[in-house]
Amino acid sequence: MTLKDQIGFLSKIFAWGEKMKRIGILTSGGDAPGMNAAVRAVARKAMHEGLEVYGINYGYAGLVAGDIFKMDPITVGDKIQRGGTFLYSARYPEFAQVEGQLKGIEQLNKFGIEALVVIGGDGSYHGALRLTEHGYNAIGLPGTIDNDIPFTDQTIGFDTAVNTVLESIDRIRDTAASHERTFVVEVMGRGAGDIALWAGVAGGAQDIIIPERDFDVKAVAEKLRASREHGQKHAIIVLAEGVMHADEFSEKLSEYGDFHLRSTVLGHVVRGGSPTASDRVLASRLGSKAVELLLEGKGGVALGIEKNEIIAHDMLDLFNHKHHAMLDLYDLNEDLAY
Repeated sequence: MTLKDQIGFLSKIFAWGEKMKRIGILTSGGDAPGMNAAVRAVARKAMHEGLEVYGINYGYAGLVAGDIFKMDPITVGDKIQRGGTFLYSARYPEFAQVEGQLKGIEQLNKFGIEALVVIGGDGSYHGALRLTEHGYNAIGLPGTIDNDIPFTDQTIGFDTAVNTVLESIDRIRDTAASHERTFVVEVMGRGAGDIALWAGVAGGAQDIIIPERDFDVKAVAEKLRASREHGQKHAIIVLAEGVMHADEFSEKLSEYGDFHLRSTVLGHVVRGGSPTASDRVLASRLGSKAVELLLEGKGGVALGIEKNEIIAHDMLDLFNHKHHAMLDLYDLNEDLAY
């Protein structure tokens, strides 16, 4: 029996059993604006369906440690507008091992938790899949600012992150224009260039440097030089952190001319802040759908949004695919930047 067959078999066993009574919620990996909105949606939807809901602090580390508490409607009150995650998050690589998983299952049994909603990135999904294989249906919600999860147009937190970067770019442009400087603005995103891509287009960047596209520093310098000849004395270059550090890029660029360079690393400020309306609505839709699927006895799936429809994919499929950035935006910026 293949792993996929095993997951499907376990899900059917769950569906044929007694009606589910308790579910758990945890957030894992890097925090993202909208995670609290997702927790709220899962909790409120589950309570509406007559289920008991348990919050798990500090992700899989808290699951293994038994840092678990019963939630009520007040627990998730006034949380939808807050950034970060009030359930906290922690890295726990030990959960990749069977020993760690069995310790987590021991706690699930202790609290009578029959299914789990995991909000995080692909690393978090691996843990959710392992629990489903052990007979505890788990569903993953894409909570990461990086937007690097396959089979979803956007992840929870991405829209807020882009808008945070955009606000910074707008402010930096004022200084760039005042002093006729070129600013290299480094943004988060791990190995994905989506934040840089979207914020760069929206911010009118002179150039966008992302891992998904090869670049030539000399060619960037020539574009800057041509832009100055056309009368544009300042410029913004948006750099994805997965390429290189902003200081390193600036050093390489300065070898081809004096562009009055300054580098700025936005860093973790991009993760924080109150989630946008888009992220709150996305998180709410995903959270509600997760409860519906668990009530149907389904697990081992990850939810996403495609063409404004909430969809579910087998987690195994996600691990065999890679998210692809909207490179047409890159080409668009090339056409618009002078």
